[in-house]
Amino acid sequence: MTRDLDPYQPCAAASCGHPQRHELAISGLTVSYGSLTALEEVSLTTHCGRCVALVGPNGAGKSTLMKAMAGLLRPTRGMIAWRGQPLARATAEIAYLAQRSEVDWQFPLTVRGLVEMGRYPQVGWWRRFSARDDAAVDQALETMRLSDLAGRQIGALSGGQQQRAFVARALAQEAHVLLLDEPFGGLDRPSQELLTELLGMLALSGRLIIAAHHDLDSVPEIFDEVLLVNRRRIAFGPVDEVFTPDNLAACFGTPAQPAPLPPPDRDRPAGVRPSAS
Repeated sequence: MTRDLDPYQPCAAASCGHPQRHELAISGLTVSYGSLTALEEVSLTTHCGRCVALVGPNGAGKSTLMKAMAGLLRPTRGMIAWRGQPLARATAEIAYLAQRSEVDWQFPLTVRGLVEMGRYPQVGWWRRFSARDDAAVDQALETMRLSDLAGRQIGALSGGQQQRAFVARALAQEAHVLLLDEPFGGLDRPSQELLTELLGMLALSGRLIIAAHHDLDSVPEIFDEVLLVNRRRIAFGPVDEVFTPDNLAACFGTPAQPAPLPPPDRDRPAGVRPSAS
């Protein structure tokens, strides 16, 4: 679903005044683990105000690409630039959220404590929080509809609440780019719908959302752009142009069929998704 942002509409992160100028550019990215090449010559360009899906079979390199974008893996070749600068200079503006299965949910940490961790890149680990830091945490909790759960231990949350708590941590960090690894995995339908609504709101406010995603049927509902990847880039662009049976067959090696694109809703403004039920 294309979002036609006013180029002067501010991003929710304070310093992003021109979403279309906040560009993420990947050029010829190759990542290897020893002798195994996980990604080869992947390129794409996108910017704030978009929801981007990474789609491909298991082992296609989606998680590797996200970790490279987060600065957690060093490319073998190629370049990643954010706002015209090498990625290493802007990692505080990029937040990576791993799959929920990789998190120790028994760790004795409250929801607010988790979200407060997003402020550490701003204030350091040992400095006392200022009123501005507390306000950023409060706003992140409110945005992700978690204020009433702030004192709850993270392991006592539902799957959807856990995912929203990690997004809230990224918001407290004031990240412009949110990299989400299978954020909808294991969530029930109401939780998926709420998370879809909230991520759409964040994109409309000027953030860039990039998510590894496996449910083909829901791609047109959630995302504006899609990268089909199977170690190499198969296709990238707007969902209604790229997400086709031929491209999916080239990506998965089988004639995968996405759900048909929904007709445009003439009664809803462009870029606004239906509210969760």
